[in-house]
Amino acid sequence: MKQNKGLVALAAISGGLAVAFGAFGAHAASGVAKGWLKTGAEYQLMHAVAAMCALSLPRGRLAAMLLLLGAALFAGSLYAMALGAPRSWGIVTPVGGAGMILGWVTLALAALR
Repeated sequence: MKQNKGLVALAAISGGLAVAFGAFGAHAASGVAKGWLKTGAEYQLMHAVAAMCALSLPRGRLAAMLLLLGAALFAGSLYAMALGAPRSWGIVTPVGGAGMILGWVTLALAALR
């Protein structure tokens, strides 16, 4: 578990950011930005928890990394657009989604080994 301390910390930071962006979306945003913040926060938070769970498996480290990277790209692109970035940043969102899917597949394979 010692080798995973950095990933656990990263997952915890990811979870904290998800709560912060979700709260911002709930209390300070409107329109489409509010929806982007809500969606990003939900996915980021659930994948932060999933990454921590993945780290409990002997071969779950890669899954955790993919889950966190995918969530960062997915949620980060939504947060950026909600804060005023050009909508062209939306091209990053499905890349993050693919990373999260790969993370789940990798987690399943790690669990079966």
